[in-house]
Amino acid sequence: MKEIDSSIKDSYRSISSMSKGIFKDNGSKFLAFAFPVETEEEIKTVIQDIKKEYFDARHHCYAWRLGYDGARWRANDDGEPSSSAGRPILGQILSNDLSDILIVVVRYFGGIKLGIPGLIRAYRESSSEAIGAAEIIEKIAKSTYILEYGYLNMNDIMKVVKDMSLEVSGQKFEMNCSLTVRVRLAAEEKFIENIRNIESVTLTKV
Repeated sequence: MKEIDSSIKDSYRSISSMSKGIFKDNGSKFLAFAFPVETEEEIKTVIQDIKKEYFDARHHCYAWRLGYDGARWRANDDGEPSSSAGRPILGQILSNDLSDILIVVVRYFGGIKLGIPGLIRAYRESSSEAIGAAEIIEKIAKSTYILEYGYLNMNDIMKVVKDMSLEVSGQKFEMNCSLTVRVRLAAEEKFIENIRNIESVTLTKV
């Protein structure tokens, strides 16, 4: 079996750091902020921080998408007419094929109503500006495993880690050892096979 199963798609596009965009129309100003995120808790914190910093804005609309397959997502209009804000923001995330990303658009009302088409355009264009200013990166989806084994199995375990270029995120080396590793999804089956060929190793997915 190959180290990497090419039939499993575990790479995806995201952004490396926070970026900004701006769009103005008839006195209204739309400030867009794109953030790299990985959890819903992280998203809640970022949105709370934006609302505190831009407390005087009329709306704080957003959309986010998480995971290598982009299966988790949400769009919020924050008081704007239904689907005139969150959906256009999400549309830019989807059209750029991005995940692990949150975009918040802060609107300062200029006194003139823009209408539904105008709002859709404003939220779409400001989000597009933020994405255009970002550095797009490739991310690899990974699973986390804990290996528990005796000291005598150390060399065999470390050979698998080295041969498969595994990311080690925690370790304890005593008579009873443990190692926490992250394995890309496309190599997961081969990793499990390699570990099961070593005697007396407990493998736990977390």
